[in-house]
Parts: sequence; structure tokens; C-alpha cells
Amino acid sequence: MTTTPPRPTTDLSADDARRIALRAQGFLGAPDRRAGVRGVLRHLGAVQLDTISVLARSHELVPYARLGAVGRQAVDTAYWTGRHAFEYWSHAACVLPIEEWPHFAFRRRAYRRSPQWHHDLPDGAYNAVIGQLRAEGPLTATELGGAKNGGEWWDWSASKVAVERALMYGEVVCVERRGWKRVYDLAERAVPADLLHDELDDTECLRRLVRLAGQALGVGTRADIADYHRIKGEQFDAVVADSGLLPVRVEGWDKPAWADPAALASEPRGRHRTTLLSPFDSLIWERARTERIFGFTHRLEAYVPKQKRVHGYFAMPLLAGGRLLGRVDPAREGGTLVARQLSLTGPKAIAPMAQALREAAEWVGCDAVRIERTDRPDLTPALTAALA
Repeated sequence: MTTTPPRPTTDLSADDARRIALRAQGFLGAPDRRAGVRGVLRHLGAVQLDTISVLARSHELVPYARLGAVGRQAVDTAYWTGRHAFEYWSHAACVLPIEEWPHFAFRRRAYRRSPQWHHDLPDGAYNAVIGQLRAEGPLTATELGGAKNGGEWWDWSASKVAVERALMYGEVVCVERRGWKRVYDLAERAVPADLLHDELDDTECLRRLVRLAGQALGVGTRADIADYHRIKGEQFDAVVADSGLLPVRVEGWDKPAWADPAALASEPRGRHRTTLLSPFDSLIWERARTERIFGFTHRLEAYVPKQKRVHGYFAMPLLAGGRLLGRVDPAREGGTLVARQLSLTGPKAIAPMAQALREAAEWVGCDAVRIERTDRPDLTPALTAALA
């Protein structure tokens, strides 16, 4: 049962909320290029990882959308060198700023209270993995003895089960991805000593994560803010009053909302980035919020049967002028970026879509763009001309 929220301190228009969300997510105003990828990560608090790679993997697309054509190798270097980040379960599997390690103690404790974690583990297997990492340094699951038993993808080997359990408990950390495989090391080596503790109680952890989510979103409902780091609604209720977030009323929203005080302190101003967004970008990763803020319905269809897809396997929304104006399902064929399926909200989306496609093509090393299908054949000639 949710508690009754306090009276809102501020009324926001729907446009206010949209602009606040864009600024909070790093799309409104000039980006801090000196801080680079690490600055984006600290600003967002979480960058989601996913196995799908079309133009690039999602954790590369997120800084690209905010900074422009940052080198793809530079993205991984920024995440995984100098002990600046760790991978853990947040909104999903995410790259997280290393300074937030102490605030996920509540989740590590919760995992330790559920020791089976859907897999049986032979006696001694856990300690054997820890001993091997201590003796040999960072290793992949394959190097630890093999990731699978030879069956289906979930048929993990004992060493894989053990190291993943150690990851969830916080005894082991993923220190990089190598060929998309996790590379594991002991937390005592990978996490700076001043951060390597579980001293914060659950309330303090949750209060911090609610505040961080509110800052990253700018303004959000209970569901929006709780979903950012996947905490429970009742956990949000227990700490929001002491989180520093302020209750607000947003035009057209039928649920109570909270805002970051800093987001309310000044009017959001600055340029709007024109770019294609990963479906896993935190600006749009929650479908109901995206519909509420942008009036744009978007669903990742990668896991939808092909015959039932409407917009394509990995449709990427187009952000331009602070609004979502269409989407494209991209692919690469040699040096050509292929728009397998493309949709536009109208003629005003032509120039921004052409710009976004040209920039994305150049970023991934393509020198041409080809359009296969559009939902507006009447606009295709103008779009083709804009791409020329």
C-alpha cells in the first residue's frame, strides 16, 4: 500500500517536465566534454548493458547520443580503466560509477539471503573460484573452467554459477568486458579500499538511490524513480520524504510526482541534441514514462517474433528539437548503413533524420546510407535528397 504523498510544492507544465527531463539526462545544454564518458556515467548514475549490437552496443550508444562521435574504444577504456566503474544489477545489468559501490550494499545483502539463486552449487566450487582468482588475477568464466556444461544457454558450469554468485554477493567484481565476456576479479583488488564496505544500512542505501534517480530523471512519478535502479515501490515510499526530492504536480500526469530541487531552481535552456537513441537509453527505457513525456509509444521488438514486429528488430528513436520525431531500424552492410525500416512523424522530421543517419554512419565507419522501407513513401524522395 502506498502512502499519501505530501502536497505538491510546485506546478509544472507538461513542457516544463519534458525540458527538465531532457536536461537531467544530458540532452539540453552543452555537454561537459572535458568529463567525457565518465562524466556521462556519473551524471546518469547507470548505463545499461545489453548483448545486442547493431550500430554499436547500447553502452556505447548512450555516451554517443550525448557527446557525439566519441571513439568506441575510448568508451570502454573510460568505463573499465582506473577503477572508475563496476558492473552490477541496477535497472538491469548496468555500468555504475565506482563511488556508488557502498549504496548497493542493500542488494548484495538481499542476494546473500537467497543463497541458492536458481542454481545448485557443488561443495567447494565457490571457494575454488575465489582461490583461483586470488592466485591468478582477473579471469573470464572460460578461464575459470568453462562457462557451460554443454547444454542450453542456462546450463552453466559449476565455476560459472560460483563466480556469478560471488558477483552478486559482492566478493567478486566484473572489471571489464572482453569480447563481451565478463572479466572477474576480487572486489578487494578492484574496489578502492575506502569504498569497499557494506556499512550503510538499507534505509541509507535506498535514500541515496532514490535521490540519485530523481536527479537523473529531473522529475518523475513513484514508478519512474523506483524503476531507475529497480527498487520496490514500498522501498521508495519508506525513504522519499527524506531523500531531498520535492513533491510536484505535472500537467497531464495522473500520478503524484517528485522533482530534483536543482532541476526546479533554473529554467532548462540550451541546445537540443539531434541523435538516434538506443532503446536501452535511460531517457526512454521505461515505456510508460516515454509515452507520458513525449507522447511517443516505443517498444523494443528484438524479442518479438519477426512477423509481429511493427518498427523492426532494434528500432532507434530519433531525438530532435527536444522531441521524438521518428525511428529507424538500422543495420550495416559493408560500408553502408541500411535503414531497414524507417518512420517519420512528418515533413519536419526529414532533415533531422538525415542528419542523425549521416552522423551515425560516419561514427561506425560507413560512407553511405541506404533506405529500404519507410512508413511515409511520400516523404522518401525528400529524405533521399537530404541524405545525398
